Amino acid sequence: MADDGDHTVYAAVPGADRGRPARALDAIDRDILRILQTDGRASIRSVAERVHVSRANAYARINRLIDDGVIRGFSARVNHERAGHGASAYITLKIVQNSWRTVREQLQALPGAAHIALVSGDFDVLLLVHTPDNRTLRELVLTRLQAIPEVLSTRTLLVFEETDLDPDPAR
Repeated sequence: MADDGDHTVYAAVPGADRGRPARALDAIDRDILRILQTDGRASIRSVAERVHVSRANAYARINRLIDDGVIRGFSARVNHERAGHGASAYITLKIVQNSWRTVREQLQALPGAAHIALVSGDFDVLLLVHTPDNRTLRELVLTRLQAIPEVLSTRTLLVFEETDLDPDPAR
């Protein structure tokens, strides 16, 4: 993590939790998380000032949250339509029992895959994808997804409009 006073570059390490349980979060940790969820580019100085701790304390806390795997990384919230991905869909999949890990690896490699969840209910997997257009979405579903041997069936739910929710400071 580097801090020039105005902007901070955080380096989250994938898999940093190393299998150990996360330490309990206190009110300051939760406030830091809310700040970084709202503005992932917040500087150490501004985070420290807003939670009323020293810069060294804020730096140590953020590093601990990264090391414990509480913070998994930093990213930008993207308007997919303005970024050239005008078609979005949630796709439900029924898969062969006990094939989750194999299917997950194949889904992660799909272009436009944004979120993958193993769920309970009428289907097994929920996949969110963003594609340039409906033709590309159709190709992804009919050619790529349905060609995965462990995928038994799919159902595509087109997204007409979406709204990202900002973290609620009252929570």
